[in-house]
Amino acid sequence: MQSNQYAVPVSIIIAGGFIALAIYLSNTAGNTTDTVQVPAPSKQALEQLSSTDEVRKVTKNDHIKGNPDADVIVVEYSDFECPFCKRFHDTMNEIIEEEGENGKVAWVFRQFPLDQLHPRNARKVAVASECVADIGGNDAFWQFTDGYMRDTLTNDRTDIATLLPKLYTEVGVDKEKIEKCIDSKKFDKKVQDDVDNAIATGGRGTPWSVVIGKDGKTYSLNGAQPRASIERLIDIAAGE
Repeated sequence: MQSNQYAVPVSIIIAGGFIALAIYLSNTAGNTTDTVQVPAPSKQALEQLSSTDEVRKVTKNDHIKGNPDADVIVVEYSDFECPFCKRFHDTMNEIIEEEGENGKVAWVFRQFPLDQLHPRNARKVAVASECVADIGGNDAFWQFTDGYMRDTLTNDRTDIATLLPKLYTEVGVDKEKIEKCIDSKKFDKKVQDDVDNAIATGGRGTPWSVVIGKDGKTYSLNGAQPRASIERLIDIAAGE
């Protein structure tokens, strides 16, 4: 992919043997009040560079809504318990619905649970959603995700013991199969791979998105931006 003139180097905090994120204020486009940020731990930091060009290639294994052959792809890294992700989710659904099956933009959902802020639910729901996709397919994944974003109280207040079985029934997947999949830890690494890629691309809060243009150039989209701003960036990425 071509170099991104908008990419901003950031500091990523790595503490102990685990990845402990420090989410700093960004100079990229985006209102940081519309982004959930991770507080920095008070341990020695290891500075790394990041770039939206590090976005992992989109494949058939991704969760894609919209035209899979679209000129522009919005790759979102999301936390199921983030209130701003909920807002961004609604906006992207509106854009994809109006674009239609042959629209110029596709939307890819990847996992970015912020464990420091949402330790109870975010990663558990991320893994559950991957199991839903594995058992029920792409449509079931999006039905589950739409339903969770619709019903969640956000910020770790959601009663997932009640909500998740309700959503499994709505999307037509077997609860016992999902629970067996979760217990197997089959998708734990996939979720962590998404988190790692979010960090590599410059993610420092949620929602964090990388827009991939028609020519392969990448653009950062930080926070729950207004619809007009998102559509303008899509137009730019499409070369319009």
